[in-house]
Amino acid sequence: MNAAGTFEVAIAGGALIGAALARALHGAPVALISRERRTPTPPDAAGFDSRVYAISPGNAAFLAQLGAWSAIPPARRTPVHAMRVYGDDGGSLIEFDAYRTGCSELAWIVEDRLLQDALWRGLETQDGLKLFSAASLDELEIAGERARLGLKDGRSLHAQLVVGADGARSLVRAQAGIAVEERAYGQRAVVANFACGRPHRNVAFQWFQGAQKHGAVLALLPLPADHVSMVWSVPDAEAARLLALAPAALAREVTLASRESVGELALVTPQRGFALQQLSASKLVVPRVALAGDAAHVIHPLAGQGANLGLQDARVLAEVLRSREPGRDAGDPRLLRRYERGRAEDILAMRSTVHGLFRLFESGGTGVSRLRNAGLNLADRIPVLKNLLMRHAMG
Repeated sequence: MNAAGTFEVAIAGGALIGAALARALHGAPVALISRERRTPTPPDAAGFDSRVYAISPGNAAFLAQLGAWSAIPPARRTPVHAMRVYGDDGGSLIEFDAYRTGCSELAWIVEDRLLQDALWRGLETQDGLKLFSAASLDELEIAGERARLGLKDGRSLHAQLVVGADGARSLVRAQAGIAVEERAYGQRAVVANFACGRPHRNVAFQWFQGAQKHGAVLALLPLPADHVSMVWSVPDAEAARLLALAPAALAREVTLASRESVGELALVTPQRGFALQQLSASKLVVPRVALAGDAAHVIHPLAGQGANLGLQDARVLAEVLRSREPGRDAGDPRLLRRYERGRAEDILAMRSTVHGLFRLFESGGTGVSRLRNAGLNLADRIPVLKNLLMRHAMG
């Protein structure tokens, strides 16, 4: 094999979380291994990416520290000023309003392509960073004071710490021997973007559709110029039907399902589907290996917190590595446990909350339906509880 260098940290995975971590470790000897060779493309005002993220204010601040937030055109960062969450009885509602709690926004809606382009811009010239673009990890060996990573093209590199940010099917996680618990939801998220018949006024909407719809959840998120991004989590068979619909037919269905909250809708990007699952790694760290993002945890998108959890992983891991004592190895197990402890509570709380909500609204029975919808209405009338929920989600 051809030797390609020795690094403090080697990051497997060059998507959102891997790129964010690489930027956060500016100046350190870091290798970033990406399966894709990313070429930033100029934003096209006429065409939105069908995959978007609801970025919390805390993570927006983190991205600003990395210099990535300002690289996204301001006109393509849409603030969410309020959120309305409806139960499955047609009347139950809990509403979150940023202004009532003294915040400027609950979240920012940002397109996947623009955020990843912003994170990659300048990586090629970042001090201390070596990019391995269009490269795939083939094997990982942990031995003594460093790890060896073998790439499929025959190159190899060594690192004190290997970070698996390589997604739900993580090779790093598998080769490090970290067990994983997976649970399929039997659903797919159907995503698409629409033009609105009425202004969305920077409000995000969500409808729990209950047991009759087998736990389906519909969300409309605000985009610039009175457009919205749809995420409709539905059973697999229903997803196949929605994905096969003609544009006008899909727009009619979403208009009706959203109770015309933003008027008549018109499809502007083709619908796409993503399988949904819950995934939880048994541990975040082992000697010389740490997991981040989807390699460590995958949750249902009903709370829009998957990307936020991953960005918080990158933020905390970078802080742990940059604040370590002089001379301490980046792969020291005691150091890595600081990262694991720093993330354990937040990950467990979000995973339990999201899975619990999904199961609650999937359950049948009139009594259960009345209880959960009454709970929404009750929570809406308790400002302290609403503020607690909102501030936790805002990161």
